[in-house]
Amino acid sequence: ELLMLRISNENPANLRFRELFDDAPLETHAAYERAINALERFFDEIEPVEDGGGEGVSLIELLRAPAKASPTSLEGQLRFIAATWDVGFLGEQFAALLDRVLRATDVLVEERKEGGLGFGPPPVPDATMLAAGGITPDVEYERFSADSSWMPRVVILAKSTYVWLHQLSRDYQRDISRLDQIPDEELDRLAAAGFSGLWLIGLWERSTASATIKHMRGDPDAVASAYALYDYAIAADLGGEWAYENLRERAWNRGIRLASDMVPNHVGIDGRWVVEQPHWFLSLPEPPYPAYSFTGTDLSPDPRVTIQIEDHYWDGTDAAVVFKRYDHENGDTRYIYHGNDGTAMPWNDTAQLNYLSAEVREGVIQTILHVARKFPIIRFDAAMTLAKRHIRRLWFPAPGEGGAIPSRAQHGLTAAEFEAAIPHEFWREVVDRVAAEVPDTLLLAEAFWMMEGYFVRTLGMHRVYNSAFMHMLAQERNAEYRELVGNVLEFDPEILKRYVNFMNNPDEETAVEQFGKDGKYFGVATVMATMPGLPMFGHGQVEAYTEKYGMEFRTPRRDEYPDQWVVDRHKREIFPLLHRRAQFAEVHNFLMFDVIDGGGGVVENVYAYSNRNDGAASLVLFHNAWGDAHGRIHTSMPYRDKGADEIRTRTLAEGLGLRADPEHDWLIYREHVSGMEYLRRSTDIVTGGFDVALQAYDYRVFLDFREVQGDQYARLADRLGGRGVPSIADELEAMRLEPLRSEIATFVAAAASEDFAGEVPAALDSLTETAERFGVTVDVEAEAFVTKLERVSDEAAVADDLVERLEPPAWRRAFLAAGVIDDDVATQQAFDRAELTAPAPEVSKLSTRKIDPEPEAGKRRAAAKITARRFLESLVDDAQARTALGVNEHEEVEWFDQDRYRSLLSSIATRSLAVASTKKARDRLSKMLTALADAEDASDYRWDYLTEGRPAKAAAPAPTAATPNDEAPVTPSDAVGDPMPDPVDEANGSSDTSSAG
Repeated sequence: ELLMLRISNENPANLRFRELFDDAPLETHAAYERAINALERFFDEIEPVEDGGGEGVSLIELLRAPAKASPTSLEGQLRFIAATWDVGFLGEQFAALLDRVLRATDVLVEERKEGGLGFGPPPVPDATMLAAGGITPDVEYERFSADSSWMPRVVILAKSTYVWLHQLSRDYQRDISRLDQIPDEELDRLAAAGFSGLWLIGLWERSTASATIKHMRGDPDAVASAYALYDYAIAADLGGEWAYENLRERAWNRGIRLASDMVPNHVGIDGRWVVEQPHWFLSLPEPPYPAYSFTGTDLSPDPRVTIQIEDHYWDGTDAAVVFKRYDHENGDTRYIYHGNDGTAMPWNDTAQLNYLSAEVREGVIQTILHVARKFPIIRFDAAMTLAKRHIRRLWFPAPGEGGAIPSRAQHGLTAAEFEAAIPHEFWREVVDRVAAEVPDTLLLAEAFWMMEGYFVRTLGMHRVYNSAFMHMLAQERNAEYRELVGNVLEFDPEILKRYVNFMNNPDEETAVEQFGKDGKYFGVATVMATMPGLPMFGHGQVEAYTEKYGMEFRTPRRDEYPDQWVVDRHKREIFPLLHRRAQFAEVHNFLMFDVIDGGGGVVENVYAYSNRNDGAASLVLFHNAWGDAHGRIHTSMPYRDKGADEIRTRTLAEGLGLRADPEHDWLIYREHVSGMEYLRRSTDIVTGGFDVALQAYDYRVFLDFREVQGDQYARLADRLGGRGVPSIADELEAMRLEPLRSEIATFVAAAASEDFAGEVPAALDSLTETAERFGVTVDVEAEAFVTKLERVSDEAAVADDLVERLEPPAWRRAFLAAGVIDDDVATQQAFDRAELTAPAPEVSKLSTRKIDPEPEAGKRRAAAKITARRFLESLVDDAQARTALGVNEHEEVEWFDQDRYRSLLSSIATRSLAVASTKKARDRLSKMLTALADAEDASDYRWDYLTEGRPAKAAAPAPTAATPNDEAPVTPSDAVGDPMPDPVDEANGSSDTSSAG
């Protein structure tokens, strides 16, 4: 005792406890010092003991060694003892002491532990961690669950149910508060976007106590947490079972499967099981800490029990690990642990189930089967907490491994005790039971802690969360994520197919917060849509909502509306890819590539990968960083060929399935975002690979690869020079018909000339001859058109009047040229039969260059297509007419463009004269045109004067044109009642008195 007293006083780590065993009074007595000296000599003279490192030392030196190794830390000294002292020389009694030492260190860890902030960014797993779930070096067995045919194609959209119903009520302007009230139109919209799974968060009946806690803590608008459940019944305020079945059937009819949460780790503190099966929960007969008190509000809605959380929760000064349950029927009092994953604070509205109990495990499995019979997709919340190694680590730690959850170190079990209680993995049993009893159910695990591969490869879950996708791409840890994918490919590519990739989830910041709304967001979304795995979109992600919806939200707290630009871009770029998920979901032909720059280095910020399924190949590129990236891809990163059980690589050409033989020496492919098609030699990709040139956050998706053969492709490739075009087939046809296009241009030029009546027949003859060489017949409709053009030139009175009023005449002819490619002109029908739509660009260029350099060809054509009837009857409110006539506002007055107005009159004149078959019709047309010209003269180019007439007091004397019968002058409004003949009506043989416009 004297010796241990002296060593304890010498230990610096004991300084704060010195008053309990201070030997200062003894040091004043000579006998104390003599006794210590005698003891030291004695132990120096006897046989030394081994210090654990192979050295012989005296017993006193052995006892002083911990303090020397860790002078200021008792915990450090205990760990030194556990690590270095040999049980053999100290005997079996020391083994029991060592167990106490280890548990003491665990208690110290618990005392020192502070609440964390969740999981945080994951590390990059290597092959050993992938095999063993990130914990032990044991190699786990392979036992994937087989997918049903629909599972690889699933795309899930998450919705916080109460919040979504509120938003739907706003959007559809009616009350939508139950599941059966969700509109068919909304389900149609989701199906059209490509979503085939709808995860409705918070469907089950929730804990009353959870809502009460939130209300008492100052959030009166909150509902209970979606993960603090009373029971697995559809919530009554959502419509209950009938409303759910109604929605399920309507969704299924649109190819959408409903998904639900299952929360196996815990229930609400007032859950049905807490009331009826209290022995299912981890509990103690006394509070684990003496400072705990339970005097607050009874949170139980059931009179059979009282439920109280620890008092310090109410003022936020502590986060107790247990709550109090008192049974009024038998007087039983127990302190049940809150749900806890060891990463942050206990979940104070939940009760932790005891998985050491076989009865509990079976009860939970029966509940899972109940959920599976309702939902074809089940998401298991916090599934990693129920892997055996984590059940033990959190709740029954081995000596020396405690500290995760306060007070549990003293309830640890040895390995033998734990294995006897839980001989098999709970999740493996769940997977097997569901497969046998409710097959065709997709099981999805929310699992972290480096257990992703273990959950799908060994435990048999169909899918598992891949949080690294979101964290690493958001933080642009591109080299790390590419390394992660590479490690998975080398270990077992099948794991990659089983990942659930997401850009946000209910526990994380929104996608717009992490990725923005532009290139980076859409680049990462493109990767999510085209990588193997299951894409999962968060609530509000497509709409670019900024609010993170808490599990207790009944309504959104921000009044947000969809960003239509972001929604529309999803429709153009992302949704079409979701409809092609079968092409991207598998891994048997998935290849990841290093982009090699000019210096031979790897461009780590570029993701490049190819895939091929059922003959459909794809190549995706994404630069997830600022700046430019250049390089080339040729040979894939290594991957495991499971059939041959070897690590190998493949070329891009092999990945795309290129044959690159003389019969298939050209490759056509399409870039999805731009819609452009490209043409290049297959052999160029075989030998040289594929060039990559991307700007900041650029992305490319190349699809529809097909190999072709023929000399015409070589000629076209020379023409294109590597540039993309809307259609390679159209370019080939245009190249083939180039001589005919030239003749068409000549014909159009003739129609636009001053002497068009004289030049058109000869041009038509040449066009006809060339067309016949291409097997095209320019039929009698074209001949009839020429005849009508000649008749226009013979109408001297009308023509002279127009020439006098609308100088110069050349621009009028431009509308005859436009008419050649206008559906209203008969000649186009002949061209349509030959599928000659390509001449349009050449015609536009010709007209712009030679005739009318000011307005764009498109605007000129828009003006040409406005019919006389529309112009006369609804000019004021016709947005198309206003645009075509260049209406603009200056100093609060609207003005029109003189040239465009005259162009319109000329178009009306030339096109209508060409089909006016009687003198009466031509006279009526002349009268109307004169009135329209007079209206322009009187308007001073004011839009209101043109359309409504000049005010009487300000009107200048308007020139009038007398009719042959000395009728009153005709105004635009008069002309409305007596419209010009419609070209189509006249052409179809309508009578002279027809009033069709």
